[in-house]
Amino acid sequence: MPEQTNGHINGNGNSADRPREPIVSPYQPKYADPMSNVSSFKIIESTLREGEQFANAFFDTEKKIEIAKALDEIGVDYLELTSPMASEQSRQDCTAIANLGLKAKILTHIRCHMDDAKVAISTGVDGLDVVIGTSSYLREFSHGKDMDYITAKAIEVISFIKESGLEVRFSTEDSFRSDLVDLLSIYKAVDKIGVNRVGIADTVGCANPRQVYELVKTLRGVVSCDIECHFHNDTGCAIANAYAALEAGATHIDTSVLGIGERNGITPLGGLFARMYTGDKEYVKNKYNLHKLRDVENIVAEAVEVTVPFNNYITGYCAFTHKAGIHAKAILNNPSTYEILKPEDFGMTRYVSIGHRLTGWNAVKNRVEQLNLDLTDEDAKAVTQKIKALADAHGALSLDMVDGLLKKFHEAKEEGTHKEVLKNIESPAQITV
Repeated sequence: MPEQTNGHINGNGNSADRPREPIVSPYQPKYADPMSNVSSFKIIESTLREGEQFANAFFDTEKKIEIAKALDEIGVDYLELTSPMASEQSRQDCTAIANLGLKAKILTHIRCHMDDAKVAISTGVDGLDVVIGTSSYLREFSHGKDMDYITAKAIEVISFIKESGLEVRFSTEDSFRSDLVDLLSIYKAVDKIGVNRVGIADTVGCANPRQVYELVKTLRGVVSCDIECHFHNDTGCAIANAYAALEAGATHIDTSVLGIGERNGITPLGGLFARMYTGDKEYVKNKYNLHKLRDVENIVAEAVEVTVPFNNYITGYCAFTHKAGIHAKAILNNPSTYEILKPEDFGMTRYVSIGHRLTGWNAVKNRVEQLNLDLTDEDAKAVTQKIKALADAHGALSLDMVDGLLKKFHEAKEEGTHKEVLKNIESPAQITV
């Protein structure tokens, strides 16, 4: 077989420079898109605002502070809090978190209304996120205002906030069901008076990545300020939409821990990390403390009385579990064969499951080596066949059972009775650990 170039495999298949890192895709663009912010995005973490709208959520002040500190340890750029107009306790909580001295900037989310702005400013936050609905649905059935009123009110409120020296974002609500001319007109108006960011919100989760890319790209050509995006996950596109938005020139993405929020929630923090890690691993690793992700997810999961899903991005207990024999062999040779994320970069570990009917002898042999047992390849193959037979008849074996079987076989081999031992074991109950 002729030698392959680019550091892949030479004639003997043992190239010293064989790639060890995950190759994301051979279909990546050869040159970076000059509009893309995949390597320079910021996170607005909204667990303490959007996340409070989750069905099970009720965070007291102590829990909000614990979550805020945990997110700050990860290194998120902003923390977004529930409007101080929601309740008196919400106002007090805004003040308390704004006074913690965290590295993250503290924002609160308000309606496009002067009374809201005045109260929010008094809490000591670093910035205000202003929002008003612009779709025909919300204009008719929510606030009942036309676009002329919305534009005038936005300019009034934004100007007042800017005079107070705070950062300000203006977002339309239900952006993807709003008229494009209306959107671009109001974004252009607020950009002209110096808003820090404009926001696009897929409030009902109806958008797809292609629609997102086109809208953000169009908006990028109209405004000079930053662009923030907020994606709901009703149709399962939140993470993909966030990535597409950054490719098109967006600068900020809203997230929540475990994706909790109104209905099915929004872009999950861990899911965004997983996706962006494949876009620019070094940027994500160097900017954010990825090892802290599991801690904050456990805090939030306990607080809202849910379990972290088995298939959760990065931290789910199956995320780095390998079962099929062909997968296990490749993983043991080079984890990048079946892992695009490196578990150690997130403080996680991989697990090769071996006590089932799909197991392969290479995985069993690896366990033999971990246990420092003196068994040959043929021995490992023989034990593997017994594991498969037991699993077929009785279901998967635990790792302790597999270890017990290997040790029992090893002891019997020293006495020359190992073949009989395997033959006589007909159920896991006969394995003594």
